[in-house]
Amino acid sequence: MDSYKQFFKDKKITVMGLGLLGRGLGYTKFLAECGADLIVTDLKTKKQLATSLKQLGKYKNIKYVLGEHRLEDFKNREMIVKAAGVPFDSIYIKEAKKNNIPIEMDVSLFAKLAPQVIIVGVTGTRGKSMTAMLIYEILSKNLKDKKVYLGGNIRGVATLPLLEKAKPGDVLVCELDSWQLQGFGDAKMSPHISIFTSFMPDHMNYYKNSMKDYFADKMNIFKYQKKNDFLIIRPHVEKLISKKVKSKIIVADVKKLVGFKFVVPGEHQRENLACAFEVARLFKIPIVKIKNTVKNFKGIEGRLQHLKTVRGIKIYNDNNATTPEATIAGIKALYQDGKEGKIVLISGGADKKLDLKLYVNVVNTFCKAIVLIPGSGTNVLLKDYKLKIPYVVGKDFKDAVLKGLDFTKKGDVLLFSPAFASFGIFNNEYERNDLFVKLINKLK
Repeated sequence: MDSYKQFFKDKKITVMGLGLLGRGLGYTKFLAECGADLIVTDLKTKKQLATSLKQLGKYKNIKYVLGEHRLEDFKNREMIVKAAGVPFDSIYIKEAKKNNIPIEMDVSLFAKLAPQVIIVGVTGTRGKSMTAMLIYEILSKNLKDKKVYLGGNIRGVATLPLLEKAKPGDVLVCELDSWQLQGFGDAKMSPHISIFTSFMPDHMNYYKNSMKDYFADKMNIFKYQKKNDFLIIRPHVEKLISKKVKSKIIVADVKKLVGFKFVVPGEHQRENLACAFEVARLFKIPIVKIKNTVKNFKGIEGRLQHLKTVRGIKIYNDNNATTPEATIAGIKALYQDGKEGKIVLISGGADKKLDLKLYVNVVNTFCKAIVLIPGSGTNVLLKDYKLKIPYVVGKDFKDAVLKGLDFTKKGDVLLFSPAFASFGIFNNEYERNDLFVKLINKLK
């Protein structure tokens, strides 16, 4: 029997947070197949979790506690596997720690159990998805002697089940948000090759306005690295990194990208590409092969993605811009020729307790009009800040998209870049993405 199966067989494990995105489902299914004694607990109800529960119906070794968490499920257990986003001060996690029960997370648990797999971890407030995908594309297409896997904060993908496939010497490229890095902190480990793209305010609704706590989680990407490990950073991150870092620091430099053809707009995206370039060079991939892979890279969904051009209007999907800074970067990347009034912005949503002053200034300066998605963040925007360009609030998301199209004419850009979270209207940002794509694809 494989060692990981022996590790999990009959182990009393509480899975905290099944969710609907597929990651929780993926590792719960994996743990059930390994023969673990599982309790799955989630604040969502049986009805809300119906699509996930349906796929777990055949497993007899799972007990469900739904619509609530109970302290008793965090006692007399051998492991807690928690989902990303479990509250910072969760009484249930405190209970487990009080009872000396290990707290694990998907990616860090994989890293513990597959120590000979090379972990390439990417974090940053913005840029981690693009950078991780670029690294994966370059490595997977050019490393012939290793298998390259993609994990972490990737839609619908659980990392733990990769234990079935990954072999010593293989590579796991993983996008790691601050929550998943809590798992690395608990395990006192960091990836072998770490990339830190950016750091700016985000998730202040979670971290209670403490940038210190937010950075403490992010710091786990390099905190436990050893002297033969590598930390690759974009230039503005350098001042945040302690001189006591044991690993070798590489500052990514866009000047090395001479002759690169890269379809994704924006200087910040070229800095992300520069990070990916440095990773590729660590694996000794020839520059000509890196260039060729990048030339054929089409970008990724929801990150300043050109969806289509309709009646001379270029439509961009920047759904994953969930902070003001991310939307600012998107606006600046698409702003062309210094002509104001070309971009019609669709933005707004749920409040994340972030400062909107610079965002409003950029919108007023570079956008022709803004259509707002209803939500608590939109309410704060309208109450506390002054929009100087034409604006309207949609009745719902679909109405906001249609009103955005009404503002555009031939030669304009319609940019969907929310700057806020999706909650309130959607279960998650992926639902919002899919609806936008569906609405735009219907246009002729």
